Amino acid sequence: MSFNYKLISFFLILLFQNLLFATDYFVHPILGKDTSTGLSKQQAFKTLKRANKINFIDGDRLLLASSQTYNNTLKLVNKRGTLNTPIIITSILWELKDTFVPAIINFKGEPNGILIEDCSFINISNIQLTANGYYEGSDKESKMRCGILIKNSSSTLMEHIMIKQIIINDIYYENYGCKRGKEEVKTANGTQKYGWGIRIMNNTNSLIDHIKIINCSISNVSHTAIKLTGKYKNICNVEISENSVKNTGGPGIQMSSVKSVYVSKNLVTHSGSANDTRKWGRGSGLWTWGSSNVLIEKNKFFYANGPGDSAGAHIDYNCDNIVLQYNISAYNAGGFCEILGNNYNCAYRYNISVNDGHRIKGVNGAFQEGKILWLSGYQGQNKARKGPVNSYFYNNTIYSDSTVVSKIAIDNSSHGILIANNIFYLEGGAKAVLGDQYKPDKSTEKLAKNVYFKNNLFLNKNNWPKEIGIVDTNPIIGNPEFTNKGSLKAKDYIPKNSNLVKNKGILINLLPNDYVGLIESLQLETDILGNPINGKSSFGAIEPTN
Repeated sequence: MSFNYKLISFFLILLFQNLLFATDYFVHPILGKDTSTGLSKQQAFKTLKRANKINFIDGDRLLLASSQTYNNTLKLVNKRGTLNTPIIITSILWELKDTFVPAIINFKGEPNGILIEDCSFINISNIQLTANGYYEGSDKESKMRCGILIKNSSSTLMEHIMIKQIIINDIYYENYGCKRGKEEVKTANGTQKYGWGIRIMNNTNSLIDHIKIINCSISNVSHTAIKLTGKYKNICNVEISENSVKNTGGPGIQMSSVKSVYVSKNLVTHSGSANDTRKWGRGSGLWTWGSSNVLIEKNKFFYANGPGDSAGAHIDYNCDNIVLQYNISAYNAGGFCEILGNNYNCAYRYNISVNDGHRIKGVNGAFQEGKILWLSGYQGQNKARKGPVNSYFYNNTIYSDSTVVSKIAIDNSSHGILIANNIFYLEGGAKAVLGDQYKPDKSTEKLAKNVYFKNNLFLNKNNWPKEIGIVDTNPIIGNPEFTNKGSLKAKDYIPKNSNLVKNKGILINLLPNDYVGLIESLQLETDILGNPINGKSSFGAIEPTN
């Protein structure tokens, strides 16, 4: 016990010493002077250019005056705090009588609003960022414009960076009135220059580890709001939670070559927005590529737009162990479930889908059909179709009204499919379509292998197309009787027809020859509303109450 007491005392003394030597730096764009010391409000610096020269150490704080507007870029390069004493960048009240409004950084014409390069133990909070195009004569050599760019360029470990309560809006590379060609939206990710919200990029052999993006608001960026781009999964242990993402020209959230990511309680609406000609005009609410161990739960994905992809959330190729659960997906043009090729052990379970996949190929420039369920073998334009392998689709509630013909595509290269305990409430019926990526699927009599398709509830016999080639071996037909069809609220899909639904689910087991399973147990303890699942589960995402 005495050893523990001494050890605790040692760490407390060390922490106190760090705080004692830490420094607060103040910046005010009107009252400050760059010739001042920056060590008090009375001696505040004036510009971010001066603040960029500070030699930060652990525990230091950079304090911006609330409600004030700063120009140019805040650059943090080769700065390092500690786990207990990070470097902090935030806004503060300058006068007690003032109303707190986060300080604004207007980086119009600059590549980034905040650059965090080769840094660790950094906390950024309570700042607004905007950059609506460029000034005549400003630098146009940069390839993009980012609200916050986190970048590893020196192959040293970057770790523990917190981005919290940041407001990012109106981020455009081009000035208003710029129009993109009709073919731009048909490219995989866009080829031109765009504005982005928060980007994390790592092209080195080292890691970016332990990143949190929490409670931020991002709207009206010309491409993606939150984008992670790694190499050999060198971005890991990331949490993206409780953010609001609206009206992005591209996807809401996108991650490539990352590992161990948790995405929770985000609202993503109107991704792929085309309400400004500078926007890309295509994008799923969220999608992953080349990534491992990603849990996506308790999010809302609404109104994704675009002529291709643009699902609520989809799993692009080369992924493994991606699980989507407890999400609400609604009115997304591209669809609900999309799992492309060379993916292993991915799942959609206990989600609610409302009028997803309403897009019709050939209408308004659409080059892909919208689909409620799409398993595709596509893994690149020059590669043969492969997989997906071991795809689990169970206890979802899928509703489409009479205006939507729900489309389903299952590539015959798929191997290992489980579809069970779902509710297919499709008032407009369903039909089979071919997958339609850059090289469309070909129609053959070959069927997917290792299929377990059993015990799903259908509104009527037209809710599953016979021509798809696989059929439910024990279908149940009936009306679960939802309270308010078409609603965006999960509680409106509580089945009132309890006798039809309650405890009628079957136990979900691993598919034959699947020795991996999912990143969490196949059996969940609660439904999408948090109700306990006692004994046998019911049909759909919600346990009916008596």
